[in-house]
Amino acid sequence: MYGGKFFLKNEESKTVAAYTLGCKVNQYDSDAVVEKFIKDGYTLVDFSESADVYLVNTCTVTHLSDRKCRQMLRRTKKINPSSILIAMGCYAQIAKEKLQEEVPEIDIIVGTDNRNSIIDLIRLFKDNNIKNDITNIMDVEEYEELSISTTTSKTRAYLKIQEGCNNYCSYCIIPYVRGKIRSRKENNVLAEAIRLSKANFKEIVLTGIHVASYGKDLVDTNLISIIKKIAKIDGIQRIRLSSIEPTIIDDEFVDMLKTTPKICDHFHLSLQSGSDTVLKRMNRKYNTQTYLDSVKKLRSIMPNVGLTTDIIVGFPGETEEEFLSTLEFVDKIGFLDVHIFPYSKRDGTIAAKMDNQLDAHVKEVRAKKLKEVVNRNRNKFIKNMIGKEVEILFENNTQGFTSNYVRVDVESGGLLNNLVKINKLTYNMLEGSIVE
Repeated sequence: MYGGKFFLKNEESKTVAAYTLGCKVNQYDSDAVVEKFIKDGYTLVDFSESADVYLVNTCTVTHLSDRKCRQMLRRTKKINPSSILIAMGCYAQIAKEKLQEEVPEIDIIVGTDNRNSIIDLIRLFKDNNIKNDITNIMDVEEYEELSISTTTSKTRAYLKIQEGCNNYCSYCIIPYVRGKIRSRKENNVLAEAIRLSKANFKEIVLTGIHVASYGKDLVDTNLISIIKKIAKIDGIQRIRLSSIEPTIIDDEFVDMLKTTPKICDHFHLSLQSGSDTVLKRMNRKYNTQTYLDSVKKLRSIMPNVGLTTDIIVGFPGETEEEFLSTLEFVDKIGFLDVHIFPYSKRDGTIAAKMDNQLDAHVKEVRAKKLKEVVNRNRNKFIKNMIGKEVEILFENNTQGFTSNYVRVDVESGGLLNNLVKINKLTYNMLEGSIVE
């Protein structure tokens, strides 16, 4: 992946550096835009080096994300004061005026659309001092075609298939910064999957803002259809879904899992709360029984499935009883891992106007208690893998991931044989050896 400390260098060319905050969709978008710079004659350099252009892809999922974005943007211009500094992404989309006022170092602001025009914007800025290109994202009807041909990962590549979300959960700002669902055309998805396969990527991770909605705005395709077609591409050994909703795990989805062995037995299955009353206030489209039924379906087909999820603690009005329901439900499911988020008030959302906003201390205490349950379940899950022989896709010469998304450190690493026996757990890391 481009960004952070991944770079190429050629002293004779124009230079660009990229830094990405936030999710894997943001990382994909950054990679795609950087490829455009490279095609235009730029060379990618490390973000800590002096560059002609700096691209910061921003995130706004929490107030902490906002602050990190502003801090990074302020610091960046100091590296090379004569550079062009571009703010891109979700926070740039929703906070253009705030960024212009509080971070005057920014030269160009681009949101979550029109990334294809970013090279032209640099020329317009140089010629006419035009500083931003923020569109009303809610009016955007078509998927903006961005693509990648490589990443710095040895075996895994992200493939974006979808943009936007129509769910409007009461706490979430993302539909307002990413817009309505727009699916990528099937032929473009398949063309990129073929390119990545030819570039020797063995695992494809399908990603998007709301992957489950893929195809709802297209004709004659959907998520199941595109997965089946990707699975037919030679060279692709694994297909992983970045995040799905429990409501899509119906009989058709289950049949696909049975007949498509390339699908990884790992799912990031969105939850947010283990309390039905909280889920209702969040405007989620399921309850805990629906979720539990979905988990049972997955485990009936994939007994070693690794399940990960997100939980928000301290949602407005969350009582101690509701929080305890979440603790009990998380413990009952036995997740491989959980991303825990103390509720962050997002202006413009329904939840921001709700009564009984909890204070930071309550959220902190609840997050800590939940983390203890999560850690216990994670250790139990990975300990159950000791003694088993599993296939690994190596990220480097000594480490790789199982299909159910557990990292394994291998005593005699290499790419000659991917079958590994799990021997022990050391400091939250499974250790194994190559099966001769």
